[in-house]
Amino acid sequence: MRSILILLLVTLCLPVAADDFDPSHLQSLDNTRYHEVRDETIGRSFHVYVKVPATADGTNVSYPTIYVLDGGNLFPLIASYHDYLRLGLAVPDAIIVGISYGANDFAGGNYRSTDYTAPSEERDYWGGAEAFRDFLEKKLIPLIEDSYPVRADRRVIFGQSLGGQFVLFTAQTRPSLFWGHIVSNPALHRNLDFFLETDPDVDSGAQLFFATATGDDPRFREPALAWIEHWSATSQRPWTLKVEHLAGHSHMSAPPASYRLGTQWLFRND
Repeated sequence: MRSILILLLVTLCLPVAADDFDPSHLQSLDNTRYHEVRDETIGRSFHVYVKVPATADGTNVSYPTIYVLDGGNLFPLIASYHDYLRLGLAVPDAIIVGISYGANDFAGGNYRSTDYTAPSEERDYWGGAEAFRDFLEKKLIPLIEDSYPVRADRRVIFGQSLGGQFVLFTAQTRPSLFWGHIVSNPALHRNLDFFLETDPDVDSGAQLFFATATGDDPRFREPALAWIEHWSATSQRPWTLKVEHLAGHSHMSAPPASYRLGTQWLFRND
């Protein structure tokens, strides 16, 4: 009898067999497609996840497209959150595109500190934003817009921290590439002058939502405030500007609030 009990206990302690991850039972992540997209100029591949609304199947409806930087961390959060907000009619249906490196650090292949940044005298590996912007413009956006029912006039990009710096880089160097820009806690602490001095002269018709957390680290918060002061005082801007100070938020807690307020502002007239 004792041996039977021991055998039973051992059996109960054995790991349960698990299947490969299947998002179809997570309704907010269902209908997600994967693309590996290589860029020969940059010399690397990107992991691209595309969340398509369930209503896209078999209809002629087209949707806004929201490109999410740092997708390895933010795509599951933003895609699910957008679906949740949509249930409450707070945001419209949209195609969510997450761009992931598949790693958290430089050694594993995460090159966000190169791809998302304008040049900096303090960091020789910063400064790849132009090449990454060209990858989006010439490779990824055409792929998405050839493959999915998108509205090219409602193309949006969302970025947090260094990703927020890249959204500003695109807004200030190619403002017509995206209709909507959502900047969350941009990290401008090593190259602020670039963003104060780069003044596009194109009236793009684009919109720019800039969110900064009141509890952000001063090394991020103070350059963000300098950017806000400069551009708020500029009468001729290439985009409509909306600034939001996120009370009670820190650097890492802000992305959901930035995203919600940003998308609601962008689509306020739709």
